[in-house]
Amino acid sequence: MRPVNVTVDTSPTIAVMKTKAAILRERNQPWSVEEIELDPPKAGEVLIKMKASGICHSQDHIKTGDLAGLTPDPPVIGGHEGSGVVLEVGDTVTSVEPGDHVVLGFIPACGRCPSCASGHSNVCDTGGAALPTGLQITDLTARHHDLDGNDLTLDCLIGTFAHHTVVNEASVVKIDKDIPLDKAALLGCGVVTGWGSAVYAAEVGAGDFVAVVGVGGVGSNAVQGAKLAGARVVAAIDPSEFKREQAQEFGATHSFASITEAMEALGEVTFERGFDKVIMTMGVGDGDALGEAFHLAGKRGRIVVTNIHPTSEQSIAVPGSLLTLFEKQLVGSLFGSANIRKDIPQLLELYTQGQLELDGLVTNTYPLEEVNQGFEDMLAHKNVRGLLVFD
Repeated sequence: MRPVNVTVDTSPTIAVMKTKAAILRERNQPWSVEEIELDPPKAGEVLIKMKASGICHSQDHIKTGDLAGLTPDPPVIGGHEGSGVVLEVGDTVTSVEPGDHVVLGFIPACGRCPSCASGHSNVCDTGGAALPTGLQITDLTARHHDLDGNDLTLDCLIGTFAHHTVVNEASVVKIDKDIPLDKAALLGCGVVTGWGSAVYAAEVGAGDFVAVVGVGGVGSNAVQGAKLAGARVVAAIDPSEFKREQAQEFGATHSFASITEAMEALGEVTFERGFDKVIMTMGVGDGDALGEAFHLAGKRGRIVVTNIHPTSEQSIAVPGSLLTLFEKQLVGSLFGSANIRKDIPQLLELYTQGQLELDGLVTNTYPLEEVNQGFEDMLAHKNVRGLLVFD
């Protein structure tokens, strides 16, 4: 009897899973918590079960359209500050394995582009090019889909407002399993951004006079960074009395409700010299406020702009003559000019040694279904940092 030819399909089975995520369907509309479908990780990618995600003001920039052109258009899964546990890895992934605890960095660090190779992974060329698309950096396709089969993009290529997500290995940093994941989540953005703005971008040194304008989830950590760097004065400037009081817990020596109020006390606080470093960490950058803050700095003072200005704002008003005559410096900083692979583990070590405060940063926690309440509390200045927590 002639043998029967049998064709065997050796292609891999695609195991699509279902999970929940908070999706921005339209600008200026509430986040929609929905069940979605998630493809398995491809080569270079990692499937993560999320444990916590910070509610950052930058998410509201996506909602309002302040960052139009620089962030994905809706529908987009929100969240760029989070931590979780690795469930599965794709081919070629070597830095993590299932069971590892990880923090997700909101700027992918490929390690190979000119920016990464020169020590500036916070402005990674590969990640930066993909960020506006919200798609996987390996092939610019989506792993996340709604139940109608439509592709969903990801904020900062990670989409941490979800019970599960698939991200590129370039966005993942392995951490010690003894670190509480709810605290570790804060290192994905706010803590490193604020701390690095003081330590790296501003280069705060021993004895410096430092002013931090806006002391929420980022600014409170700029306060901590300035204190750890040895500043003798750290002035917290914020209209929220609650946040000013909290800033004192993180190391602020003075507090003011406005830039104008701080200017009136400039002589007393800085011995007529002006601040050596002024760090802008407001919820939404404002050109007029930046122009005012410019005068807080003394001769050779450095003004660091960390907060995001709307893309529609194309100019700022600062007196150009003082740049020359007083040698003032205006410096931009993304992710605190830090490095996810060096600074996330280092700052977690400082936390375990009691030198960096993380516990007090989290004001309130929310399940994913209460994400909109979390944003309402943030905008009402009720939180230093609100945190989504997952089962």
